[in-house]
Amino acid sequence: MAIELSVNDAVRPAPRRAPRLRPGAWPGLAAAVWGLLFAVPSFVWAMGFTFGARTTVAPSLVELAEDRVAWFVAVLWVTGLLKVFGALIGVGLTRRRGGWVGRLMVFCGGGAAVLLVWHGCLFVVHGVLVEIGTRSVAPDLAGLTRWYLGLWGPWFIVGGLAFAAATTRYVRRLDPRREMRIYGAVGALGALLLSSASMITGIG
Repeated sequence: MAIELSVNDAVRPAPRRAPRLRPGAWPGLAAAVWGLLFAVPSFVWAMGFTFGARTTVAPSLVELAEDRVAWFVAVLWVTGLLKVFGALIGVGLTRRRGGWVGRLMVFCGGGAAVLLVWHGCLFVVHGVLVEIGTRSVAPDLAGLTRWYLGLWGPWFIVGGLAFAAATTRYVRRLDPRREMRIYGAVGALGALLLSSASMITGIG
């Protein structure tokens, strides 16, 4: 019995499978989404829109944004771009990168993880101390402190944990882990020193 094939059957392409993300990619993607979402307020405020900012951000900063102070507007744009850069780092940590690119991913990922978790914990601890009466703030800042306790502190911690998980998974997939761990540790230490210097000098 002869088997007849039509022309359409002969050239019909095999069905394509939808691309699937590896489980290890999710922390990096979570960090990327976190960075993009966090960049939105910076760009919005830089363009002069401060809706909702007075109840969640220090009044002095809101006034600088509303008065369109040039240096502060520039800081907002730079901050937004840095958050977008953080999102790119998150995407970069979803798969292996060779050479200096991989080292940069680990360095920045480790630094972002420590910096964000550290600042988030500071916000939470300060808010808790204010709530239990150990520390006092001006009456007009009491509501703002609760926002830092309930929103910004946890938000920073979540972002830091996402970068930490993404960086850890990235390093674990590599053969020469020791070198990459050094880059991550240096980035984390640099972020901690930068934050400590900011607290001591009162800048930032």
